[in-house]
Amino acid sequence: MSEYASDFLPKEVREGLEMARKRDLKRRSRLRVRAGDDVYPILRLWDEGFAVERENADHLRGHVDIYDGARHLYQALIVASQDDGFEMSFDFKRSTAATDRVPLDYDQPDDAPVALLPRH
Repeated sequence: MSEYASDFLPKEVREGLEMARKRDLKRRSRLRVRAGDDVYPILRLWDEGFAVERENADHLRGHVDIYDGARHLYQALIVASQDDGFEMSFDFKRSTAATDRVPLDYDQPDDAPVALLPRH
């Protein structure tokens, strides 16, 4: 909503529109942030951070995991950046893409075998 339109709307109407927008974002988004045993829906995600509902964000900080449904996307270290009254934005201090393989300690040649066959 533009700044100009918000000048003419009563506070209750603006808050109702904002609540409807957040409800729609939560319904469409499968993104979640997990901090310990707590899980919070992500309203918006961008390259440098994400936003969650303000009332869920009181103690959210430090190391978190970002999920899209059941798929683990990132491990991240976060800090709070902006509180607009309805949602709280967080910035990534560090964000590492999650993988399903253990990282190798060495460079593997391109022609390395994929698997070993047993001797019979």
